[in-house]
Amino acid sequence: MAKQDFYEILDITKSASQAEIKKGYRKMAIKYHPDKNPDDKTAEEKFKLAAEAYEVLSDENKKARYDQYGHAAFDGPQSGGGGFGGGRGGMDMEDIFSQFGDIFGGGGFGGGGFGGGGGQRQARVKGSNMRIRVKLTLEEIAKGVEKKVKVRRKIQAKGVRYKTCSTCNGSGQQMRVTNTILGRMQTATTCGTCSGAGEIISNKPNDADAQGLIIEEETVSINIPAGVTEGVQLKVGGKGNEAPGKNSIPGDLLVLIEEVQHETLKREGTNIHYDLYINFSEAILGTNKEVETVNGKVKIRIEVGTQSGKILRLKGKGLPSIERYGTGDFLIHINVWTPQTISKEQRQFFEENIEDENFAPNPNKFDKSFFEKVKDMFS
Repeated sequence: MAKQDFYEILDITKSASQAEIKKGYRKMAIKYHPDKNPDDKTAEEKFKLAAEAYEVLSDENKKARYDQYGHAAFDGPQSGGGGFGGGRGGMDMEDIFSQFGDIFGGGGFGGGGFGGGGGQRQARVKGSNMRIRVKLTLEEIAKGVEKKVKVRRKIQAKGVRYKTCSTCNGSGQQMRVTNTILGRMQTATTCGTCSGAGEIISNKPNDADAQGLIIEEETVSINIPAGVTEGVQLKVGGKGNEAPGKNSIPGDLLVLIEEVQHETLKREGTNIHYDLYINFSEAILGTNKEVETVNGKVKIRIEVGTQSGKILRLKGKGLPSIERYGTGDFLIHINVWTPQTISKEQRQFFEENIEDENFAPNPNKFDKSFFEKVKDMFS
């Protein structure tokens, strides 16, 4: 079933400003907020869809991609495995409150976590994100790969215990009432005692820090989709640092992709370029060659009388598009190698044939110029 348009979800137009986008989200978020609609799965789903729409449209880069490609811009694996942060479905309520909680303000809808059924909501503190770099070869990029990396992340120490913060009674927020010319205004601020966690440590192991956390090394598996590019950032949910408190949730592991330069192949988007050198005899007589691509070896035919600069295009032998727009091509650039030293007999042969009309350049209308070949290459 087709996904609903993000602008329709927030009841705004495509020309809406960022202020109007925020206003549209706040309106829908309050309308379908779980506190106002307890145990209503339909309202919860609409609440998640509104957050998903706002997550994309409030980001200028993501909004531009969505305006150009629609949902297809985020339906590929580039969003790091789906979920919150890629504009795809499967929104997590805790992430919504963690990221957009401030948009509800302090009047009745707190942003500290998801309590489900009204009343005072207990805070849900999220741990900090971690960032690592992963290097990939062209072969790994072509097929996708699972990488196992060791990360040192903060986790709650065994034996640590927490109790409800008496200052905020577990809400993570302190309410302040001030008198203004418009009347009494109520605002919420982060609790200064528990830093928003809603809990404080009641028992701390000796090896833990002041927050009850220790550093532990863990091996994390990262599924990297085919077709990623240099600079793409993937997200592994819940594999960042943990936060203090029984109700806390861990941060995420953000993976920045680095591409290892190939010795003989050059990438250009989804296309791959390869320089193939042949000698005079092979160019004149024709020959068969075996070329190593990112997907294995392929045999190609060099036709009789092949000119230097000819480009052979192997359709679909390049890299897959991360946006699922097909697969690129493998472009073979033919270069006829001119020897720098020759024997006496070879020199004599060429001297005898230097005036031969058959050796004289004679391009026809079908022989493309260098600039035409470059134009074809990028078309």
